[in-house]
Amino acid sequence: MIEIVFGGSSIPISRTEKGRSLLNDLNDYIVLDLETTGLDPKYDSIIELAAVQIHNGEIAKTFQSLINPGFEISGFITELTGISNDMLAIAPELEQVFPEFLDFVGDSVVVGHNVNFDVNFIYDNCMYLLEKPFQNDFIDTMRLSRRLFKDENHHRLSDLITRFEIAENVEHRALSDAIMTYQCYEYIKKYMQDRHIDFASLISFKKGACAKDILPTCTEFDETTPAFGKCFVFTGVLDKMSRSDAMQVVVNSGGVCADSVTRKTNYLVLGSFEYSSSVKGGKSTKQKKAEKLKVDGFDIDIISENVFYDLISLEDN
Repeated sequence: MIEIVFGGSSIPISRTEKGRSLLNDLNDYIVLDLETTGLDPKYDSIIELAAVQIHNGEIAKTFQSLINPGFEISGFITELTGISNDMLAIAPELEQVFPEFLDFVGDSVVVGHNVNFDVNFIYDNCMYLLEKPFQNDFIDTMRLSRRLFKDENHHRLSDLITRFEIAENVEHRALSDAIMTYQCYEYIKKYMQDRHIDFASLISFKKGACAKDILPTCTEFDETTPAFGKCFVFTGVLDKMSRSDAMQVVVNSGGVCADSVTRKTNYLVLGSFEYSSSVKGGKSTKQKKAEKLKVDGFDIDIISENVFYDLISLEDN
């Protein structure tokens, strides 16, 4: 269970009724994408919602809306997404748009890239605003890519669209990214069909020996977990475990840890106090460097301690 803060109130959210992560071939589905002020539903807010309704493999309808979060967003978010405070000042608030968005989605299976984070934001806001869970099953194109293209080092949306010759760059805007995710999913479906690859064959996974620099507490690991092969850097004080214990979890999951942020860093984990917007004194050097690398297009995400725990405990069903 996590504790999510909305408007200064702490509300326990357990996500016990969250939908299943599927590996399916569908012709009718909804593609989702959100833009947010960060990656932690406990502290961050949705600033753009988009959904694309797919029928018989073709786009039928779209939904898109900017969302006024009730506060000014950072320059980093504006630089990353192109969404400015002036644009959000005239946008509706989430409670005005959310019911229409959920009606558009209905009970369809949703598709997204790294969709678990989008689903978490939607689930928590459903509980807060409507007191009901978001139970839709979901398909993750990142998960599909990792299963299908195991020799590739990176599986960001930007990697897929260039590899599949869909586009050259992602816009980090919800509707355009949702449409490109739809194109990636359809490409994957056709790729598998042309090669007679069954979706059921992707469910099983291969386990292998740990890398030679992993401590002998681990003898085998799941190569499909989000931490496998990823480089983690920590900054600030963790609330729930020591930094050394957190590093041990990463290493035992097949990841690696480093002391400084570089182009090889995939995740910068911010200690709980450092992630809170109430912290004085600005951002750490590691966070500033990570934000610049993110804007420059490198495969790095800045996540809170809570998101780190979601990541390392995420079940790959």
